[in-house]
Amino acid sequence: MEIISSIFYFVIVLGILVLVHEFGHFIAAKISGMRAEVFSIGMGPRILGYHKKVGFTFGKMPANFEPGDNTDYRLSILPIGGYVKISGMIDESMDKDFLKNIPQPYEFRSKNAFLKTFVLSAGVIMNFLLAIAIFAIIAYSNGQSILKDTTVGYIEPKSIAAKIGMNANDKILQINENKIYSWNDIFENMTSKDFGSSKKIVVQRNGKKDTLSIEGKKFIRYLADKLPIGIEPKSQRVILMAVEEFKPAGKAGFKRNDTVVAVNGESIAGVQQFTGFIKSNKNREITIEVIRKSDTISIPVKPNGSGLIGVALDVAFDGKIEHKDYNLFEAASIGVRESVNAIFLFGNAIGQIFNGNLTVKESIGGPVMIAQQANQYAERGLFSFMQFIAMLSVTLAVINILPLPALDGGHLIFVIVEAIIRREVSPKVKVAIQQVGVFLLLFLMAFVIYNDFTR
Repeated sequence: MEIISSIFYFVIVLGILVLVHEFGHFIAAKISGMRAEVFSIGMGPRILGYHKKVGFTFGKMPANFEPGDNTDYRLSILPIGGYVKISGMIDESMDKDFLKNIPQPYEFRSKNAFLKTFVLSAGVIMNFLLAIAIFAIIAYSNGQSILKDTTVGYIEPKSIAAKIGMNANDKILQINENKIYSWNDIFENMTSKDFGSSKKIVVQRNGKKDTLSIEGKKFIRYLADKLPIGIEPKSQRVILMAVEEFKPAGKAGFKRNDTVVAVNGESIAGVQQFTGFIKSNKNREITIEVIRKSDTISIPVKPNGSGLIGVALDVAFDGKIEHKDYNLFEAASIGVRESVNAIFLFGNAIGQIFNGNLTVKESIGGPVMIAQQANQYAERGLFSFMQFIAMLSVTLAVINILPLPALDGGHLIFVIVEAIIRREVSPKVKVAIQQVGVFLLLFLMAFVIYNDFTR
């Protein structure tokens, strides 16, 4: 079932990103007076499509078919991308037949450098605009909840926090040069801000200040090994959202909305801590202290052989929470800021590979990894799934603008060179470079798929 849902969400993600990217090229070509012969979702042979002259048809178009000013909107067999075929342009299709004729006003090759640049960069622009729109929608719809708590309630064993030397009841005051005022600040400064840099964490412990530190390279290594940060705020509480009547919790007398206070006398501040206690006491009786309405109750219960008691969990906070709503302009500003941050985060991650802190194998993923992550984010809810699409959209934009053959950036290099030398680069040279680019992309695709299965 998980495989089916992963494929489903992968198709949705890829479909949205490809559609938006190729629509950018398509609409820019139309605005610039160029013919867009094909608009394809997917690569390879045509499965079906629509053309104004012939309507909906299956299979490939006749060899002698003349599209005229209209576009063949098609679905192709390989779900690994898409393309827009623009008249008079040497692209991945390697079509050179138009070179036998004199340039036509509607062809790419007859346009000036500005219009060519506009059409080639439009896909990247649209991907970036999509990311801005998604981040803005999330900000406008959700606003931001800021937990005004900087005291650690729980440290997950073998986590990054545990390796740094952080303790429960530490109050985090500062990370590097940044003062900490909320739980949001902690995670921003530990993860996305100054990604890859060393961390100096000033904490208040037993009434005194102490400084904890970790090298950037070691921190990146821990993240690559999928270690969690591993801290929960002291003001967090675990809530029983559902109790199965015939499982140990139901039989013991637990009720929906009970708030977990402690297990065997130890205070509980997080879901991982609570489930860890349960799993480590299979078939052994433990005492769970809960708050029900205004009463505090201690209930003995024996987890089953699988380390479960039959409850669904959620979290709540009894600390101060500030909620801020954003208007459209503020949300749009956040959309731009988050999209720019995503660019720097992507660039920083690539930099870590070149610095030797990360390996290519653990850093670069292909369709399988994207499908798995798409499913994971979808399970967390709509806004998490949207955020995943936005991050991928920025990644796609950055990759496509790189000056490599067969990518948008590679085509732009030709336009720049032609503008400088004031003549067209030899079509033979363009075709040769495009062939090398296509080969490299196919090799890269094979590598990332192999990497996905051997990771």
